[in-house]
Amino acid sequence: MDSTGKEREAMQLMAEAEKRVKGSHSFLRGLFGGNTRVEEACEMYTRAANMFKIAKNWSAAGNAFCQAAKLHMQLQSKHDSATSFVDAGNAYKKADPQEAINCLNAAIDIYTDMGRFTIAAKHHITIAEIYEAELVDIEKAIAHYEQAADYYKGEESNRQVVFCLLKVAAYAAQLEQYQKAIEIYEQVGTNTMDNPLLKYSAKEYFFKAALCHFIVDELNAKLALEKYEEMFPAFTDSRECKLLKKLLEAHEEQNCEAYTEAVKEFDSISRLDQWLTTMLLRIKKSIQGEGDGDLK
Repeated sequence: MDSTGKEREAMQLMAEAEKRVKGSHSFLRGLFGGNTRVEEACEMYTRAANMFKIAKNWSAAGNAFCQAAKLHMQLQSKHDSATSFVDAGNAYKKADPQEAINCLNAAIDIYTDMGRFTIAAKHHITIAEIYEAELVDIEKAIAHYEQAADYYKGEESNRQVVFCLLKVAAYAAQLEQYQKAIEIYEQVGTNTMDNPLLKYSAKEYFFKAALCHFIVDELNAKLALEKYEEMFPAFTDSRECKLLKKLLEAHEEQNCEAYTEAVKEFDSISRLDQWLTTMLLRIKKSIQGEGDGDLK
């Protein structure tokens, strides 16, 4: 059956489901299995939703899953209701990001009520990603990553906590909330430096914390660098630490060329990502007589 046929069949199922729901509200529903009618309607809405998915009518699929979710709730079936809201959110993601968020929030409310915090955290991350990619609202993305980190912390899912916190730190720095970013990078760096499997990542977190300090104040950056070297001696020999020292020297001498050269040399071995490029440019702009706003 082609997609048009699937869509037509889905619409017929939706109409039939609606009839079942109305029939379940009749005066005699208690005597003649009102709940059975609602269960049948639930199944029909779900089947319709899957047909709409095949036809790539994502809004209609989202709406059908939503109808099923509400009926599952009416039947006191919380888990099925939450699952349907998640299915609705995933369908809406392709057509209506805001509606996707509404459905995922509805699922989160049910999961937290059931004490399922790990799965609630996962859906907070999905919402954060929609705010990042589709709606470009970084403040809201941060709020959902923070909520996810809180839930993961309560469940002692440390790897996921770190993932969420690093997202918060990166965005906080972009929004010039440097103190918030510094606190997270220092916290994550301190927690990972004694872990044999993770300690090599610690230098990256201390490097990022130092860059945030540097944007705010050169002296703060120097003091922070000394502190990180003392806490984590392996940091001293890292390329990141050596770069920071060269940048501090160039900044102190207001030597734009030396600054650019140091960044260029680092980039030739370890490619700079967008975040590092942004931060290094912000520091460079504070050098007097800074020229073209480029790092290369």
